[in-house]
Amino acid sequence: MKAWIYDHQGYPKALKTSTLPTPQAPGLTEIQVRVKAAAINPVDTQLMNIPLWPYLPTALVAAEKGIAEDFSGVVEAAGPESGYKAGDEVFGISMAITTGTLQEIAVIDTKTAVVVPKPSDWSWEQAAALPLVWLTARTTIAAVKPYVKNKKIAVLGGSSSTGIYAVYLAKQRGWSVIASCSAWNADFVRSMGASDIIDYTTSSVPARVKTFAADAIIDCVGGTECLGLAPRYVTIVGDKTSRMVMGGAAIYLWNPQMLIRSWLGRFGLSYAYDCVNLELKRPFLEETLRLPQDKIIIDSTYEFDQVREAFERLNTGRARGKIVVRVAS
Repeated sequence: MKAWIYDHQGYPKALKTSTLPTPQAPGLTEIQVRVKAAAINPVDTQLMNIPLWPYLPTALVAAEKGIAEDFSGVVEAAGPESGYKAGDEVFGISMAITTGTLQEIAVIDTKTAVVVPKPSDWSWEQAAALPLVWLTARTTIAAVKPYVKNKKIAVLGGSSSTGIYAVYLAKQRGWSVIASCSAWNADFVRSMGASDIIDYTTSSVPARVKTFAADAIIDCVGGTECLGLAPRYVTIVGDKTSRMVMGGAAIYLWNPQMLIRSWLGRFGLSYAYDCVNLELKRPFLEETLRLPQDKIIIDSTYEFDQVREAFERLNTGRARGKIVVRVAS
């Protein structure tokens, strides 16, 4: 089967096509999915750029690894304890470190992945566009909820793929949301639920966030300029500002300042701070089944042989919504 994979050369050299063996019979909790569409994410580029890869033994980590986590498709074969059967239309996310979904057939372990039935009126591209960004946004909402006493939150990066759903989910809870984005995206972010916009190109984001007096800040862009401006600060990026290097909770390993910040908050000596990864919770993803279709935001769709172009678009940082690859018709 055809697949996109990456090796140890770093992006963009690492990105290449390959032919992989067709999977054998699925395990007890596995499904084999004929992939119709897959979405790419910044983490895919970041994984390619991890400098440690060349130093790990191939017996431990394969020299070539699969790309992408989100998928939609049709189950071709299913293990008896997977919860699915051949012919089921599904979508979901698999976070396996060496296998991917940007391939003709993906093997998904339903015990560790999150998979749900695809609504019949959704396109394959719409279904593939949601899992990672929705689950990430939903995780941040759960993390700030206990602190939202006055129903006011700030979302940094309100037009980002995760930020738009953080804004939407907050609005659905009756919270007032101020979000940072460019003027070009202002109306779009308001349509997702923001009550106020900070144009970061012309205004001081920290000054506006401080005046707003948010209960919590959800940071989808990274950096440190708004630290301490609310009782609760949740980031999915951490202190780093480059899109090309790993973000998320892994940064704790090499950024002691973030770790100290988090522990100070836990002991009540400072504001509550956490850098989080998405939580793979099926009930969270099932919430998307109530999402209006006009809130499924796709920036652009590429064909299977256009994955390089898809990554070029992704890495501009200017995509509004998801970059989706059509794997099969």
